[in-house]
Amino acid sequence: MNRVVHFEIHAGDPKRVIAFYGSVFGWQFQPYGPPDFYWLITTGDKSQPGINGGLLKRMGKTPDINDPTPVIAYVCTVEVADFDKTAAAILTAGGTQALPKNAIPGVGWQAYFKDTDGNIFGIHQPDTSAK
Repeated sequence: MNRVVHFEIHAGDPKRVIAFYGSVFGWQFQPYGPPDFYWLITTGDKSQPGINGGLLKRMGKTPDINDPTPVIAYVCTVEVADFDKTAAAILTAGGTQALPKNAIPGVGWQAYFKDTDGNIFGIHQPDTSAK
């Protein structure tokens, strides 16, 4: 089954957003990868239902938070068994690629797509040999 296994929050000011979610929900943030670019988020105890996520420095212009027209939301990532087969199915169904496939070393393969309405989502294939 293809399940949502991870979410990402894109932030123009990551430290401000980390402080917000830490104080409101008690989420824990751990730096991961390049400095001041990506943090893993632990949202709660593993014995309870839910998923963990990540926070990353926004790539692109930060939308005006006072403008009610753009929807600014989290990006969810779906774990898949076969990255290339799923990517092809997305494109065949009318989706588009937003960011190319890349390796998360020792973790797996990740890319971002847009659905037919422009919503961004990720797909991830676990692969500890990814480089």
